[in-house]
Amino acid sequence: MDTLEIILLALVQGVTEFLPISSSGHLILTPLLFGFELQELAFDVALHLGTLGAVTLYFRREIARMTVAVLGSLRHRRFDDPDARLGWMIVLATVPVVLLGLPLKLVLEFLRDDPTLIAKVIAATSIGFGLLLWWSDWRGARRRDEYSLGWRGALVVGVMQALAIIPGTSRSGITITAGLLLGLTRRAASRFSFLLAIPTILMAGTVEGIELAGQGAAVDWMGLALGAVWSMLFAYLTIHLFLRFIERVSMLPFVLYRVALGGLILLLVW
Repeated sequence: MDTLEIILLALVQGVTEFLPISSSGHLILTPLLFGFELQELAFDVALHLGTLGAVTLYFRREIARMTVAVLGSLRHRRFDDPDARLGWMIVLATVPVVLLGLPLKLVLEFLRDDPTLIAKVIAATSIGFGLLLWWSDWRGARRRDEYSLGWRGALVVGVMQALAIIPGTSRSGITITAGLLLGLTRRAASRFSFLLAIPTILMAGTVEGIELAGQGAAVDWMGLALGAVWSMLFAYLTIHLFLRFIERVSMLPFVLYRVALGGLILLLVW
């Protein structure tokens, strides 16, 4: 991979991971659009680890508070601290990914072997889940913060997140949708989605890394490092701007983009 291709894919990953428009779908569509060879899984893992670094750095204070609170709740057997509750809800919301990740990963591997099929899937999920995002933003009460999310709500968000392994769904999009349906504000739903990305990306990256290490294939470590660094920079900026403006701009621009993208893909491949 040349430097321009690396930076382009890092830009795509960094921007789309935390916007509700599907990073996996865009990482597949970008090489098809520009005539690149589809990047190796190792590079996708590096890009995701870059976004993991960005979200961890951005929420470093919240992570530190939750870690201390969760450990304290175990020691004192009390769960009334808001930071401890939020930490445990993130842990609980991660469970469905652990249980459903492998079956859905097999679906992803099947889809990657057929460019036309995966393009149609991305189109359908972009439109379908985009419209669901619009409906949840329109109908949601938008009165609660992320600290009010109970165990049932956390499981709902977690189950929805597991579906995001299907390209075009968008991990952030589907989890924000779930949060809005549960009455969270746009900012609260987004913050919970972004915090939930930390254990999710970490687990996925670890699993993929172990598989790649077992294959013993040659690795372009410089290319991976460059992609991860650029992805981290783009992702950090995206998180900052998204959380700053989301209460004012609503989800409609992202819904319109998803519908337009899905329609364009269908026109090209049908």
